[in-house]
Amino acid sequence: MKIAVAPTVMLLDLIVFGIVPAPKVVASVVLVCLGIGIATVTDSTLVKHFYGICVGAAATLITALYQMWAGSKQKELQASSMQLLHQYTPQAALILGLLIPLMEPVGWASLTGNAAAAGNGKTILSYQYTPAAVAVIFVSAVLGLLVSLSTFLVIGCTSSLTYNVVGHLKTVIILTGGCLFFGDEMPPKKLLGVGVAMAGIVWYTQLKIGSAQAKLAAKAAEPLQLVVSDSSNGGSSSANGTRYNSSNGVDEGIMSPASLISPSMSTAKPRIVTTADKAAAALYYKPAASAVLPALHRPNR
Repeated sequence: MKIAVAPTVMLLDLIVFGIVPAPKVVASVVLVCLGIGIATVTDSTLVKHFYGICVGAAATLITALYQMWAGSKQKELQASSMQLLHQYTPQAALILGLLIPLMEPVGWASLTGNAAAAGNGKTILSYQYTPAAVAVIFVSAVLGLLVSLSTFLVIGCTSSLTYNVVGHLKTVIILTGGCLFFGDEMPPKKLLGVGVAMAGIVWYTQLKIGSAQAKLAAKAAEPLQLVVSDSSNGGSSSANGTRYNSSNGVDEGIMSPASLISPSMSTAKPRIVTTADKAAAALYYKPAASAVLPALHRPNR
């Protein structure tokens, strides 16, 4: 059911946030899920027990909601991954502490000395904790903490959908590494699934890189769009607040090239003429540019 988390995330994004994914993004995610399904699903009978299907569907839905919650809360609270983990971990530990006695064989009988009833060391309380076992438990806990931190980092920097694609890449690496380093078999079906999944991952990555580059280009072009016309006095304002008067072609923010002080505010502090001032004057006031630019090019004293 883990394969269904990514499509569930896209569906919930559409329902909850109204985010419509691009058709190419949907196709790439479907390709990734199809490849992982070909490589990992070996049971021909997918539906055996209705109860198991219900549990799996509930787990898929909760996982998708959890990942979306992690991303939305980081953006809403402007919190870092470590801050979110700091607030989340105590609550998760409390919930798990309440569920352990209900779901795990604790072994309360071992407290009364009844080892047979306790399961002969197969319960939590009757287990013989050696230094090596405690060290393994500690390392496992640290790794689990790092997994949670990496989850918040990836989701916070990208999205929950990208996090799922990264998770499928991990599956591909595990399958390939098992074949290369541990002698696992790579039948044609598994090889085909790995190839299809990698094609989808590469496609998804290219789409996201192109989208990010387009956003950066649009952001870089924003300062050029901030120069707007000022209909009240027949002039215009540049991005840094410099006002140009088209009637006389003189920068109202500059009284003289030597002082660079506004005539309307004799007590104003000197201001350095920037490249944006020159570009705006040359671009929007070509008739007056010959009168303005020589003054702008004079060295400041």
